[in-house]
Amino acid sequence: MIAKLKNLFHKYYEIISYVFFGGLTTVVSWIFYYLPLFLGVDYRISKVISWVAAVVFAFFVNKHWVFLDKDYSAKALLRQGGEFFASRIATGVVEFGLTVFLVEVAKISDKIVPIPVAVITIILNYVLSKLLVFRKK
Repeated sequence: MIAKLKNLFHKYYEIISYVFFGGLTTVVSWIFYYLPLFLGVDYRISKVISWVAAVVFAFFVNKHWVFLDKDYSAKALLRQGGEFFASRIATGVVEFGLTVFLVEVAKISDKIVPIPVAVITIILNYVLSKLLVFRKK
């Protein structure tokens, strides 16, 4: 039984670790969203702050632990960092737009909106990271 679980973990390591670290990234994002929000900062500014913090955190955990990329040369960091940040800008625009739409148009509480938006963002980010940023050569 333990051997089977171990085999499943190794077989699906990338997805399991992405979900785990995606969850941690979401926590980082929410901390940097809610803290400024509760301090009186507008939710749009809070969203930008949370996005920047989450992207920086996500790059390093995805590179090192999810996709097991240990190349820390300047060339690799510049290429991957550029592609990662470009892909996150794209999903960040989606995330920001969804947040504003759901709060302003759909009239959903700004306290609840980050939850469904995070699910959509995590899926988009995995696909872009896997296919673009940390692709195997």
